[in-house]
Amino acid sequence: MYRIRFHGRGGQGMKTASRILGSALFAEGFEVQDAPRYGAERRGAPIFAYVRADRRPINERGIIRRPDLVVVADDTLVPVPAAGVLTGLDADSVLLIHSHESAETWRQRLNTPARVLVLPLIEDSADRAELPHVGAVCAGASACLLGVISEDALAKALRDELGPLGEAVVQANLDRALAAYRQMAEVRGMVTEGKEVDAADYTPPEWVGLPFEDAKVSAPVIHAGLTSLAVQTGLWRTLRPVIDYDRCGRCWWICSSLCPDGAIQVEEGRPTIDYDHCKGCLVCVAVCPPHAIEAQPERAAGSLESPR
Repeated sequence: MYRIRFHGRGGQGMKTASRILGSALFAEGFEVQDAPRYGAERRGAPIFAYVRADRRPINERGIIRRPDLVVVADDTLVPVPAAGVLTGLDADSVLLIHSHESAETWRQRLNTPARVLVLPLIEDSADRAELPHVGAVCAGASACLLGVISEDALAKALRDELGPLGEAVVQANLDRALAAYRQMAEVRGMVTEGKEVDAADYTPPEWVGLPFEDAKVSAPVIHAGLTSLAVQTGLWRTLRPVIDYDRCGRCWWICSSLCPDGAIQVEEGRPTIDYDHCKGCLVCVAVCPPHAIEAQPERAAGSLESPR
């Protein structure tokens, strides 16, 4: 069975990539599962989608923990723990990263047993959640790496999935998908079908026991408070709100009240942004009356913090 995982950010088309690849595999006679995995989050948040394909009925369910191929559409996700890009990789796995960096650079950084390939990043965007046509590019490269999908099957699958968006959109995505397919020609078929999971080697999940207190109606009790502070959701951000205090009108009750994550505090009558937990939704940019809050690409902002 082939097990493929696509990693990207919300808005980059990983769900579409999995559907294109799944449809192409189905056209080649495979039984297929394809599905995305994400929560009730926003554009830019880490998500993944997976595809299973086999010549026989597929009885596995749930997320893929032992992938044969992992495709990373956005290399900024690799160091984000919540993205789980490297989960389950072994010496038989292939890791394909869409990046400006070389494959050798990534091998040194990651020290992973997986075979690492790079799909060169031809187009870039200031907002990493809007990399153009990246879903189709990832689907095209994956189709070639599997070695069982023809260009015709890939083209038909892409047209079936994107047809309602119009011919211009279909053609732009198809051109890039086929270019990525041909770019992987030297390593066509590198991804091989993974072995069946042996029930004897199955590791049961770790369960967390919640103590019960004496009560008329017994209920679990969580003793630790404020645990959400330890989850740095600011790592999801692709655009950063930055306050220009020369233009700030000190109407802090607007931006601080409307921030959906409570990431704007008020210190000495001035708003400050908690970048550890600001997800970059940019509500504050939209509601600021004097337009004192501007959006900057996260890479350009670097370690910039709001002045106090």
